[in-house]
Amino acid sequence: MRIYTGTGDRGETALADGARVPKDAARIAAFGDVDELNASLGAALAAGLDPDVRDVVAEIQRDLFALGAHLADPRAKVTPRSPKAALGAGSVRKLEAWIDAFDGALPALRRFLLPGGGPDGAALHVARAVCRRAERSMVALGADAVPADLLRYVNRLSDLLFVLARTVNHRRGVQESEW
Repeated sequence: MRIYTGTGDRGETALADGARVPKDAARIAAFGDVDELNASLGAALAAGLDPDVRDVVAEIQRDLFALGAHLADPRAKVTPRSPKAALGAGSVRKLEAWIDAFDGALPALRRFLLPGGGPDGAALHVARAVCRRAERSMVALGADAVPADLLRYVNRLSDLLFVLARTVNHRRGVQESEW
């Protein structure tokens, strides 16, 4: 199988349901932002994360594939018998549990923090910013186009990425810059 097909050479691409849309369509932008978020998490992994943080980020990457698949397909089901990959309320609770666990080991926030720190912390801050963009893109699709649990997921995910950035910086003794 070839990587290139040439079918997008005129500025269109196909959704998972076969519909052809312009490459600048809002739905394409939304799952493109989710793809960029996933890639930025890959960069964070490459920066060297502690095993517990690495495991969380690797699980999030798998979740983001499910999210991207949902955004790439406007249908409720992939086939009549196959429901789409799901991220639901349990996925949001999982993120909240991670937030609570990691945040509980951090010093209290007194002020806003400037993004940065060590290479791994800075990479997680970049991922957080990309996550917020993906969230905005998903919201722009409209309430009927994106299930509420998916919006809650990306909202919590940006909070988790902030906490993970603080965690890796704190563990390495990297001073966070307050604003």
